[in-house]
Amino acid sequence: MSTLTGVDAQGFVLTLDDAAFQPEFEPLLADVRASLSQSGLDSIYVYGSVARGEASPGESDLDLSLILLDPPDAQVLAHLETLRQGLEQRHPVVTKIDFDIGHRDEVLAPENANKWGFWLKHHCRCVWGEDLSLRFARLQPSRAIALALNGDFEQVLSGYLTRIEHAGSASERLRLQREAARKLIRATNTLRADNTPSWPHTLEEHVAAFIQRQPTMRIQIAYFLFEARNPSAEGEPFTTRLQAFIDWMVSQQA
Repeated sequence: MSTLTGVDAQGFVLTLDDAAFQPEFEPLLADVRASLSQSGLDSIYVYGSVARGEASPGESDLDLSLILLDPPDAQVLAHLETLRQGLEQRHPVVTKIDFDIGHRDEVLAPENANKWGFWLKHHCRCVWGEDLSLRFARLQPSRAIALALNGDFEQVLSGYLTRIEHAGSASERLRLQREAARKLIRATNTLRADNTPSWPHTLEEHVAAFIQRQPTMRIQIAYFLFEARNPSAEGEPFTTRLQAFIDWMVSQQA
């Protein structure tokens, strides 16, 4: 098992064997292993602030990548969602638990090396199962990898616009706005130059890199960073700003 302890000058993960997580999160991770390991999974990975040892109890999320043995059907996805909600309710040490779900053949397919290979190798800590990151060589950060990870931003964010509009409660709407803001911020990395040597990890690092490239968009991206950390905007102003930023991103890609 390898553990994420920082990044080098190129944005590569620096690893040590079996380094401990922050003790406040160990009971949650033990429950994750116990609850999810019998659900047809190949392996479980932690990424984000908990993986980096930078999480704040009661304020941070737990981000998990779940690799299944086989492609999931609707029943499997519903079961995992039930387990996710149970973990969230039992562990207020995190504000939210997110699952990114893939399956073994998808992860190991050569055409997905820029997506899953880079993700597991450079962003994740394996906490249960076979560590598939060991099957991949280190990858140099590139725009091609950024596009593999977040090139779907227009489709995903357009979906968020619809879900926000039809949210059944203010709390659900704010949760969706927070998720959309996070996706948007990470998607700005698709505008990186291909020779950029480093790789952003935190939302703040993504924003700083974006502002360096696009200083005239400072106010717009700052709005979404605030919403990613403290969602509070009314629905219509948020979706208007989000649609405008999506349109701008699409124009820049073209």
